Amino acid sequence: MSWYRNTVWFVKGLREYTRGGYESASKRFNPADVEVDVAGRSFLVTGANSGIGKATAKEIARRGGTVHLVCRNKERAEVAKKEIMTETGNQNIFLHIVDISNPKEIWKFAEKFQNEHKLNVLINNAGCMVNNRELTEDGLEKNFATNTLGTYIMTTALVPLLEKAADARVITVSSGGMLVQKLNVSDLQSESGPFDGTMVYAQNKRQQVVLTEQWAKAHRNIHFSVMHPGWADTPAVRSSMPDFYERMKNSLRTEAQGADTVLWLAVSAEATKLPSGLFFQDRQPVPTHLPLAYTHSPPEAEEKLMEALEEFSQKFKSVSPG
Repeated sequence: MSWYRNTVWFVKGLREYTRGGYESASKRFNPADVEVDVAGRSFLVTGANSGIGKATAKEIARRGGTVHLVCRNKERAEVAKKEIMTETGNQNIFLHIVDISNPKEIWKFAEKFQNEHKLNVLINNAGCMVNNRELTEDGLEKNFATNTLGTYIMTTALVPLLEKAADARVITVSSGGMLVQKLNVSDLQSESGPFDGTMVYAQNKRQQVVLTEQWAKAHRNIHFSVMHPGWADTPAVRSSMPDFYERMKNSLRTEAQGADTVLWLAVSAEATKLPSGLFFQDRQPVPTHLPLAYTHSPPEAEEKLMEALEEFSQKFKSVSPG
């Protein structure tokens, strides 16, 4: 049935995920939802030096929020920080250099961050699509290490800090590509069969949806959400999907349009009136499965994913310095 899922997803994408889809959806948006002052609230955005992460961080900074940029590349991150401060006039912008594919680094960062800062909103935006199977220095497949395990550790490590905050939220940037994947917990690191980076990425994004649903059940004092930004013109899309970019470049959303729902989930009062754990697109909850796509998973598979990630997480925590 994979041909069916891929075809339905692509047709849906042409209709909804492009710039035209955003322009159509935005006609029902209430601008007042995001015209808010968030001074005094603290936001952490991973992968914030470019693309949707930077666009989100900039909009939060415009509204007075304290923004923590978590980035891998120090040079590019410094440029992004300066740009955000200059354009918004907000000086409460802090930079942290962390490689989200390195579990030990995330643990070390989270432990230090909890001792020095407060946190109201975590935005898991960092991600990658590596088209050939690569291993990190810890022997982890790079897409899984970044998109799934990195997101899991960053979130679970900061939950205790978020539990102390008023109106705490966690937003994870996923992808509509997850609609073509059924959760697969038997091969988390893509060790068997031919390696397809696009499908591995889509599987990771399905895993993020499951994580969000599970976290929402476990942590009632935090509002969890996961979202699809649509197909946006970002550096990541241009570098990871050059053929797709060339075919679609005239129809792609801007970075700000891709970031719109992240911002709405992060700052609006309307977002938290909806249940925790939902998947959003263009400021509204949408289904996590295509019709007739057979991508639903039994509860035991979802539990197995959580157990496997916790086992990985604790393994790297035990060797974390500091």
